[in-house]
Amino acid sequence: MSQQQGQHFLQIPGPSPVPERVLRAMDRQVIDHRGPEFQQLGRSVLEGCKAVFKTTRPVVIYPSSGTGAWEAAIVNTLSPGDNVLMVETGHFATLWQQMAKRWGIEVDFIPGDWRRGADPAAIEARLSDDRSHTIKAVMVVHNETSTGVTSRIAEIRKAIDQASHPALLLVDTISSLGSADYRHDEWGVDVTVSCSQKGLMLPPGLGFTAISDKALAASKTNKMPRSYWDWQEMLKPNAGGFFPYTPATNLLYGLQEAISMLLEEGLDEVFARHHKLAAATRAAVRAWGLEVLCQEPSEYSPVLTAVLMPPGHDADRFRDIVLKTYNMSLGAGLTRLSGKVFRIGHLGQCNALMLLGALTGVEMGLSLAGVPHRAGGVAAAMADLEGSGAGNSPALKLVQA
Repeated sequence: MSQQQGQHFLQIPGPSPVPERVLRAMDRQVIDHRGPEFQQLGRSVLEGCKAVFKTTRPVVIYPSSGTGAWEAAIVNTLSPGDNVLMVETGHFATLWQQMAKRWGIEVDFIPGDWRRGADPAAIEARLSDDRSHTIKAVMVVHNETSTGVTSRIAEIRKAIDQASHPALLLVDTISSLGSADYRHDEWGVDVTVSCSQKGLMLPPGLGFTAISDKALAASKTNKMPRSYWDWQEMLKPNAGGFFPYTPATNLLYGLQEAISMLLEEGLDEVFARHHKLAAATRAAVRAWGLEVLCQEPSEYSPVLTAVLMPPGHDADRFRDIVLKTYNMSLGAGLTRLSGKVFRIGHLGQCNALMLLGALTGVEMGLSLAGVPHRAGGVAAAMADLEGSGAGNSPALKLVQA
């Protein structure tokens, strides 16, 4: 690849570009993680996370990827041989299901076509049939990063309640936390899993679990072996602002700054901005004559848009041309979607001008790669942004409702 000038456009759905404020916050000397200065930092981030998760209950922070937080959710709440209900919404739901099986969990995996979110009615039906309450947990991915489809967690909570079922609700918000509206307490979620490199705008390296009282009680009686991931071992020193082992100190400085940025903008404003950018992206896709992978408008992701390639055209070849020619990375299609879709990330600190630059690169790349399309996608996105910029955005109204 010849040397490219200018800033690289990282338009994958995570890791998202790290804001300068966060980079500068991390750019400092490591401190004593047993001392009073660190204690202030620990207390700040542990409390700040509660605001982002919208919970009053504990949030545990691990030096890990989101996969580690997945495992923590499983080993702290379930026992070998337990039954859980999961939904095949995409690549990452499938991976979480595979992890559960490796821990000896029996998984009832509701099949899906990767173009829709989890169906609350299907979940309610399965739980209603489970009269002996053998299902111990419902596990759902909120925003499926591989497809650009969100699941309606509040409706899933309602479905569990309507079935009068005691199952725990475990939710993956790895690509949605900090970018899409999410309410751990209000929606009755028992364990929320997330990580640092998406809506929280940090480098990879931190995993999170928000924990309800019901989940915490389950962690005291379940039979799964654990050590590093044990909530009880984390929560004891967390009460004083400390950790049971050496924490990722400089990432925590970045987390403190990222939380400040989100709260300064206001979470509702953050979510409205993401909805606005997502709507503009879909306007561009339709103007190009291409198809958005997500088929249900109420489940459109505000975090990313997955775009189907026309038959006979390889999405990975297109992505390679865009990278080499315009210095922009687009998300690949994963597993069953490999070569069939490309994904445009519009999360984190992304704004209208950054998005329009990315969409311009896509439109030029479509022409260069010989992909059948109509011109005018960028103009359609501009028109959509101009129409929603005066506070009259349907997305803004949706978030404020």
